[in-house]
Amino acid sequence: MSRAIATLFGVGNLRPAPGTWGSAAAVPLAWGLHGLGGFPLFGAATVGVFFLGWWAIARATAGQADHDPSEIVIDEVAGQWLALWPLSAGLWFAGADPWLFPYPGWVGGFLLFRLFDIWKPGPIGWADRMHTPLGVMLDDVIAGLFAAIVVAGSAAIAHGLLL
Repeated sequence: MSRAIATLFGVGNLRPAPGTWGSAAAVPLAWGLHGLGGFPLFGAATVGVFFLGWWAIARATAGQADHDPSEIVIDEVAGQWLALWPLSAGLWFAGADPWLFPYPGWVGGFLLFRLFDIWKPGPIGWADRMHTPLGVMLDDVIAGLFAAIVVAGSAAIAHGLLL
C-alpha cells in the first residue's frame, strides 16, 4: 500500500517526466476536493497527504540507495496542492461557487509549482539535499509555498488589490 500511495496509484510510472504527471494529476483532485468541501476540506487533505506521503516514502524507499526515485510523486501532490491554496482559499472566502474553475489561477499554480520544483532555488534545494523521506516531502512543499506566494501576489495584482 505504501508503494501505491507513494506513486499515486501508478501515476508516477508514467513517462516521460513522472513529476509533471503527478502534479498534473493533483490539479483535478484539488478541484474535486475544493468543490466538495471548499478550502477547509482541501486544506485538511493537503496536510493529510503530507503526513501520509512522508510515511509512504519512508516505507517505499526503506533499504534502497535512492532516497527519491522518480516514480514517487506523492510529494508533488502535496506541493502542488499547497501552490493552489491561495486560489481555493480566495474562492472559498469570497463565497464563490465551489465548482468554479478560473483556469488562469489553476494553470498558473501548476506552472509555477513545476518551475520551482525543477529549479530548486535556495531552501528547496536544501531540503532536496537532505536525502531523507522528510526531505523528499519538504522540497516539494517549499516549492509549493514559493508558488503559492507568487499565485497570491499575481491574484492581488490581477484583482486590483496591490495597485
